[in-house]
Amino acid sequence: MTKVALLGAGGKMGVRLAQNLSNSRFELDPVEVSEAGRERLKEATGLDTVEQDVALAGADVVLMAVPDKLIGKICHTFIDKLKPGTAVIVLDAAAPYAGEMPERDDVTYFCAHPCHPHILEAHDSIEAQKDYFGGIAAPQGIVCALIQGPEEHYALCEEVAKVIYQPVSRAHRCTLENIAVLEPALSETVGATFAMAMREATDRAVAMGVPKEAAHDFLLGHLKIELAIAFGIFEGRFSDGAILAIDQAKSVVFKETWLDDVFNLDAIKKSVQDICAD
Repeated sequence: MTKVALLGAGGKMGVRLAQNLSNSRFELDPVEVSEAGRERLKEATGLDTVEQDVALAGADVVLMAVPDKLIGKICHTFIDKLKPGTAVIVLDAAAPYAGEMPERDDVTYFCAHPCHPHILEAHDSIEAQKDYFGGIAAPQGIVCALIQGPEEHYALCEEVAKVIYQPVSRAHRCTLENIAVLEPALSETVGATFAMAMREATDRAVAMGVPKEAAHDFLLGHLKIELAIAFGIFEGRFSDGAILAIDQAKSVVFKETWLDDVFNLDAIKKSVQDICAD
């Protein structure tokens, strides 16, 4: 049986992964250093933790459910304890893309990251509809990259990724650089920033006298159809008035060079280095 050592098993993310792994074909060795985390894991899953050295010694796969900025630092503390051929799975591209992972040619490095449930896909239950993060009830896509290691390890690591992020609707094979472009550049630098800008704009509308509930209903409702049109999911078009508003707003809201500035590989590398910094 394939053994998976789950580091950070008592964290918010780790508990979710432990729940999914405990109901799979994999033999799980959960590792958690904090007493609060061990109690949280036990309460949520009924699982007892394993000493880290014991878990690592027998691991075929090491799954790191730890904060992004600590991935490289923690990996350096245990990499020499792994048997040759062990696969180390990280859940974010920042540390490996920033060059934070320790050098060891006989282990595999793999990155797997969730896309989170698709905002415009229908769900068949209220539970799935309310699963904003994924990994509970709503299907989601995932992105995976084999950073180093034999090709046959891709299938094994992707299988682990599908288990921890289940239910998974689609698994996309990417490069490490692809995932770094997706996050932080696309999803955080652009997506999260735009989301907060829309929230600030909504607050301004409310400050101008628009009822809060009306502003939220109006923007979030319009976003559904606007996103569907923009991404070609809905066979429609923006109205002439909307097209005019878009054309007039671009020069006000965005710098002319914003796409080149955000999707510059040097800027992305700087961003992931900042994420990993102390």
